[in-house]
Amino acid sequence: MSTKTISIAKDFHRAPAGRFISDGPYSGEAFKNNFLIPNLNDKNIDKLVIDLNGLMGVGSSFWDEAFSTLITEDHFKYEDLTQKIQFICSDDDTLIPLLNKYLKEAANV
Repeated sequence: MSTKTISIAKDFHRAPAGRFISDGPYSGEAFKNNFLIPNLNDKNIDKLVIDLNGLMGVGSSFWDEAFSTLITEDHFKYEDLTQKIQFICSDDDTLIPLLNKYLKEAANV
């Protein structure tokens, strides 16, 4: 079983913001397109760990675009995402439930 960890703060940006690439290079769309989708589609990766530590005030538009649209626009299945993605965060105990909520709402679960 192969596991890959992506630290948003270290691998992408400490303060990502915006929904679309037109909003800036550290948008939810950029993170999804450059980090999430390629790794989710990689058959050699069984578990994708998303490290949420070290972030500074990320807005809802970033989270919504990065994660909800995996289901609503990119046609990933909720069950597959919840099996493959694991969120970790010791900095803020509200982030993991928030992201799980975005995924559930996108899937109407």
